[in-house]
Amino acid sequence: MVSEAILFQVASMTALVGMALGWRGVMTRFSGFYDLPTAWNQIFWGILIGGIYASLADGYIFVPFVTAGLTGVTSGNSISNLVIILAISVVIHMMLRRVRVRKTGSQPTSGWALGLAIGGMTAMYLIFRVLQVYDVSLLIIANIVLLAIITPRCEALMCAHHGYRMLEGERWRAVFRSFFIRTIFLSALYYSVLQPITWIFIIPLTLLAERNAEKWVWAAVPKPARRRLRRIWAEKAREASIEEE
Repeated sequence: MVSEAILFQVASMTALVGMALGWRGVMTRFSGFYDLPTAWNQIFWGILIGGIYASLADGYIFVPFVTAGLTGVTSGNSISNLVIILAISVVIHMMLRRVRVRKTGSQPTSGWALGLAIGGMTAMYLIFRVLQVYDVSLLIIANIVLLAIITPRCEALMCAHHGYRMLEGERWRAVFRSFFIRTIFLSALYYSVLQPITWIFIIPLTLLAERNAEKWVWAAVPKPARRRLRRIWAEKAREASIEEE
């Protein structure tokens, strides 16, 4: 039997790889044109907040959920489950209301970084539980890979959208919107541990949300930087067309 220390190391490394992959794409495309120091600051806070959130969700939501799924015995603590999810949505809102974030209008990019770290911590706990409960097989390995890649990215998308709605003038409405989406996502994510086929529903919805992520992050780019960025993109497009000819 592999020791829990080794399982935790494997889960940590896998989750960190997922976080690194989650930074690629939208955030790298706009790199240098948004408030990067604040985004990295949110990564730090996201790891701390995400660790607490993932621990609470693991103990009060995931373990009873899996126990009910395997034995049919429910714990009846659904109210506390909702309180945990609502609490993390409120904490995210407060983090995106910090003066440092609001001053630069970087709620979407800060939200992406914050969500990426929170999702990474959630993925770490889930991967640890999967390795702890199941024997290694191709299906379990595939499930772990999906947990590591999709979980941080989905949480980043939710937090970036939360930040975008804040830029649009929403306040507590953005919190309840995030609470509703996060409740559905967390339920589907936990169910995927018992039934990996759930990924066929999670992945398409993630890809649909991904299509709007560029709009959310674009809102965090200052207007002068947008003009420079458009010029850079235009120059790259011309160079690419010349090379093709």
